[in-house]
Amino acid sequence: MRNIALKLMYNGTAYHGWQVQKNAASVCETLQRALEKITGEQVHLTGCGRTDAGVHAERYVANFRTESRIPVERLPFAVNTHVPEDIAVEAAYEVDEGFNAIGSCLKKEYTYRIYNSRVKNPFYVNRAYFYPKRLDEEFLNRAARQFVGTHDFRAVRSVGTETRSTVRTIYYCQVSRAGDLLELKVCANGFLYNMVRAITGTVLYAAEGKFTPEDIPAILDSGDRTLAGPTAPPGGLYLTRLWYEDERLNG
Repeated sequence: MRNIALKLMYNGTAYHGWQVQKNAASVCETLQRALEKITGEQVHLTGCGRTDAGVHAERYVANFRTESRIPVERLPFAVNTHVPEDIAVEAAYEVDEGFNAIGSCLKKEYTYRIYNSRVKNPFYVNRAYFYPKRLDEEFLNRAARQFVGTHDFRAVRSVGTETRSTVRTIYYCQVSRAGDLLELKVCANGFLYNMVRAITGTVLYAAEGKFTPEDIPAILDSGDRTLAGPTAPPGGLYLTRLWYEDERLNG
C-alpha cells in the first residue's frame, strides 16, 4: 500500500468547498472520482484543510493510499485529464506511511485579495472583494498586526466546525498594495472556521472608523464575535502557502 501526496491548485468558484458534501459539488469528491477511474479502487483523499464554498487554493496538498502501481510521475497528467479545468494537479510524490496532509502540515498562509478602486473590474468577479472606498494600506497594516501572536480567536470565527481549542498562533498578518489590488496575508499554525475572512472584515471595520486598530486586542480578549467585523465574502480568499517537513510539498 503506497501513500501518495498530491500538490494541486483550484479555483473554488464552482465548488462547495474542499470537503465532500451530500448534495453539492466539492473539490475532494471531484478529485476522488478521477483517482478512482485511474486506480480502479475506492479512494479516500485527506486534504490539508477545509476551504469554504467559493474559496480558492493556489497551493493545496492532499494524500491517499493505493495498491495501484501507476508511477507517481504519470499521476498528474492522468488526473488532469479526468477533472475540470478549474482543478489542476501539479505534482505527485510517494510519502512516508505516517504522512497526513492535515496532521503533518506545520503552518499555512492564506491571502485575502481586495480590489480597491472606484470602478469595478469584471475580471476580478469571484477573485477579489470589490471595495470602492479608498483604503490606506498603512492603516490596514496597523490593524492587521494586532492579530499577531498566540490568542484565543473565538471573536473572529463563525460557528461551524467543532474544534477542541480556539487558541492559535499567527506568525504574521500584513497588508500590501500593488496598484488597485490589496493583499492581506495571514500565516498561522492553524485556522478556525471563517477566521481569515472575519479578520479581514475586522480590519476593514477599523478602516471605516468603527473602532481603532488598538481596540482589536480587547475584542479578541472578549471572545465575542459580535464585537468584531463581518465575515468578508469568500471569493477573495486563497490558500497560498504550506509548510511541511517534507520540503517537496512546500511552497
